[in-house]
Amino acid sequence: MGNIVAVVGMCGSGKSVVTEVFTEKGWKSVYFGGVTMKVLAETGMEKTPENEKIIREGLRAQYGMAAYAVKLEEEIRTLAQDHDVVLDGLYSWSEYKYLSERIGGIILLAVVCDSGDRYERIAVRPVRPFTPEQAKARDIAEIENLEKGGPIAFAHRYIYNDGDKDKLKAEAEKFIESL
Repeated sequence: MGNIVAVVGMCGSGKSVVTEVFTEKGWKSVYFGGVTMKVLAETGMEKTPENEKIIREGLRAQYGMAAYAVKLEEEIRTLAQDHDVVLDGLYSWSEYKYLSERIGGIILLAVVCDSGDRYERIAVRPVRPFTPEQAKARDIAEIENLEKGGPIAFAHRYIYNDGDKDKLKAEAEKFIESL
C-alpha cells in the first residue's frame, strides 16, 4: 500500500498548490471538494459559496460528519493499493477518524497562513473567488459546523505559507522527500 497524505487547511491556505506538487511527483489525487461539485452539477444548482455550503452541510446531515470520507473511501483504498495518494481537502475530524480506522496510515499535512493573506488570495483567485466577508463567513461555518479545526490542529506536519508560490512548492517538495 502506498502513502496516503491528507492536505488540510483553511480556504485559501494553499492546499491546491501543495496538492499540485504531489501530483507532479506522480501521486494520485482525490479531491474531496469534487463531491460537492458533482452534487451541484447533478442538482443543477449554480456554483456559488452559498450553494456549496448548502451541499456540504446537507451531505453531512444525511451521511454524518464523515460523509465525504464515506463517499470516497473505496476510491482512496483502490488507488492506495498501487500508488501514493494525496487527499485534497479532507475537512472534518470525523472524516480523518473514519479513514484512519478503515484504511489506516493517513498522514495529515496542514498548510497554514494568516487569515488576511488567505482572504487576499481568495479574492483574486480565478476559480471561486470570494470577498473577504464571504471567506470569513466560510471559515466560521467550516469551524463551527464542519469540524475543520481538528485535522489542522492534529496535523503530523505543518507548512507555513508565508511567502510566494515557489517557496510553498519547495516546502511541499521537502515534505514529500522526507517520506
